[in-house]
Amino acid sequence: MEPGNQTRVSAFILLGLSAEPAQQTLLFWVFLPMYMVTVAGNLLITLAILTDAHLHTPTYFFLCNLSLVDVLFSSTTVPKMLVDLHTHSQTIPFIGCLAQMYTFHLLGPLDTFLLAVMAIDRFVAIVYPLRYSAIMSPRVCGLLVGVSWMIPNIQSIVHTTLMARLTFCAGAEIPHFFCDLMPLLKLSCSDTRLNELVVFAFSIIMGFSPLVITVFSYVCIFHTVFKIPSAQGKWKAFSTCGSHLTVVSLFYGTIFAVYLLPVSASSSQKDKGAALMYGVIIPFLNPFIYSLRNRDMKAALRKLVGKVAPAQA
Repeated sequence: MEPGNQTRVSAFILLGLSAEPAQQTLLFWVFLPMYMVTVAGNLLITLAILTDAHLHTPTYFFLCNLSLVDVLFSSTTVPKMLVDLHTHSQTIPFIGCLAQMYTFHLLGPLDTFLLAVMAIDRFVAIVYPLRYSAIMSPRVCGLLVGVSWMIPNIQSIVHTTLMARLTFCAGAEIPHFFCDLMPLLKLSCSDTRLNELVVFAFSIIMGFSPLVITVFSYVCIFHTVFKIPSAQGKWKAFSTCGSHLTVVSLFYGTIFAVYLLPVSASSSQKDKGAALMYGVIIPFLNPFIYSLRNRDMKAALRKLVGKVAPAQA
């Protein structure tokens, strides 16, 4: 594009999930209750873990972090999406767009790293049960969570810094419901080769390393469990990682399913579908998965609700 046809934009237009007013109203009333349940459910799990001394263990420490991240992650995109659906105002300032992109690419990968850390926790608990307390010490747990926050943060800072230096064309419409990295790059009038190279490099690091850690942990877990002679012993071992395995399968299974859609589905449709699954649907389901299948968590939640109810009365 010629320099005379370029201009710096101060805002972008999010095209959202639908351009039809009737569909926008329907989507608003679908996602509003889901978001409210996501926030309430994950905050309840966080409070239950913090207030119940029986849950002050490495496993629940990681779950507490995951629940808190799920609240923040869904809050990165859903409130803006709900406002756009309700008011039909789809504008987002340039700075707000960069902030949303930074937060999304921090918290999304953070979710996968926390799931990998939880897989390591289950691996140690099942493969080295007698050394579990020594290996998963408070220092090690804090280090694992700290690294999980640090690596995605480096990625987000690099992506946001490189994006901020680009020039964008007038009338910049983003075919998404939030400011995602690749749709923004496609709108740039600048040379984006460095950005694309960095995206490729981080995609390999951030995409495969948590998955490899998780898969390796469960291969070792299954190898150990299958050597247990009794069926009851096998079931007891599997039950300790049932909720986590369900979440991992849901997380990666849905993303792979979205990107294995027929070729006729556009990349924009696939990106929206994937973002809805791991940014909206999965944070909504996680509280149910971790509470309904966990007796200790259900007991802690009942205790928490029991404390709150008399206080309100």
